[in-house]
Amino acid sequence: MATLANIWRHPIKSHGREAVSRVGLTKGDTMPWDRVWAVAHEASKFDRDTRAWVPYSNFVLGSKAPELQAISASVDEASGVITLSHPAATAIAVNPDLPADAARLVAWSAAFVPPNRAAPAYVAKAVRGMTDTTFASLSILSLSSLSDLSARADQELSMGRFRGNLWVDGWDAWAEFALIGREISLGDARFLLRERIKRCSATAANPATGKLDFDTPAFLESQFGHRDFGIYAEVVQSGEIAVGDAVIVH
Repeated sequence: MATLANIWRHPIKSHGREAVSRVGLTKGDTMPWDRVWAVAHEASKFDRDTRAWVPYSNFVLGSKAPELQAISASVDEASGVITLSHPAATAIAVNPDLPADAARLVAWSAAFVPPNRAAPAYVAKAVRGMTDTTFASLSILSLSSLSDLSARADQELSMGRFRGNLWVDGWDAWAEFALIGREISLGDARFLLRERIKRCSATAANPATGKLDFDTPAFLESQFGHRDFGIYAEVVQSGEIAVGDAVIVH
C-alpha cells in the first residue's frame, strides 16, 4: 500500500523549504504557506496593484541563483514570521508582509544572486500561491522514482533538489506518469493529477550546499528522453492530510 511519506512547504518561492507532518487543503487552492511570497527581480512584470499570478520568470529563482537551493525555512504561523537559514549566511527572521522586513529579505537574498543576473527588487504576494502552473497546484512526487534515479546516477539525490510538496512511498518507480488524468485520495482530501513536471537547472544544485554538482535535467534526458520528474496536481476536494495517510488511486 502506498502512503504519504513527506509533506514540504516553501513559504517564499525559491527561498527555503520546511517539512510539516499535516496540512489542511482547500479545493481549488494551493497549499497553505506554500509560495505565498516571491522575491521579484528588477525586470519583473508582476503587477503590485492587481497581484495577479505571473510566470516564474518574474522572480529570483534557484535556476538562476543556485545558492538559493540551500536555504531552509521555519514558519511561525501565529506571528507570520519566517526564519531563513543558509550554511553560508547569518539566519534572518522576517514577516514578508511588513515593508521593513521585506526590504531586509531582498537585501539578504541579493547575496546569493550572481552579478550577471537580474537583482532582487521587492517582495511580491499574489492572490494565490505562486506555483509554476497557471492553475493553483501542488506537486506530488515518488520516493521510488527518486531511488531509481539515484541508483542510475550512482549517488544519492536529495528530495530537496525537486522542491516537491507531497512525497509518496510505495508506488512503482515512474508509475506516477501513468496516473495523469486520474484522481487520488489522501486523508480527507482528493486530488486530480494533471500534468508532468519538467525540471529546470535548479535541480542541479545540491540543497545542502547550494553548489552545482549534478546536471539532473541532462541526466533525466539521457536516461528517459525527457526532463520530467513528479506531477502537478489540483485539489478537487478539501480536507486534511497527514504523513502516513494511505494513497488511494481512483
